[in-house]
Amino acid sequence: MRRFPSGVAVVTVDAEGERLGLTVGTLVPLSLEPPLVGISIARDAAIHELLRQAGGFAVSLLASGQEAVAQHFARGVPPIAHWHGIAHRQGAHGAPLLEGALGWLECRVWAEWPTGDHTFFAGEVLECELGSAQPPLLYLDRRYRSV
Repeated sequence: MRRFPSGVAVVTVDAEGERLGLTVGTLVPLSLEPPLVGISIARDAAIHELLRQAGGFAVSLLASGQEAVAQHFARGVPPIAHWHGIAHRQGAHGAPLLEGALGWLECRVWAEWPTGDHTFFAGEVLECELGSAQPPLLYLDRRYRSV
């Protein structure tokens, strides 16, 4: 699968003021009616139970040139430094939205299914916002790539 490119996004949550983000390459569209997207989160990821507690999440679709942001949220930064130096704003439903992204989705958890060592979360899209028109950031062969 590493030879098949995927778009890069950062999933963020805010559960009663506790905020986390995680870089993912598993964002998939699921349905237009209702509008649903899916993400796969490792059960041992720090964000997993926080996402359940929050009952929702936001997705920032990363643009070409945002490799440093993707790396930051992929490598398990300590909570005290998690948001240091990261331009973001609060979404309408509470979770952080990363500045400079191609767009943002704000979702409530619609359903979840165990999938091996991950949980697949389906999110109902409550808000959708476009960012600037830029090429996407891609992940291919274990590297981030700007188009």
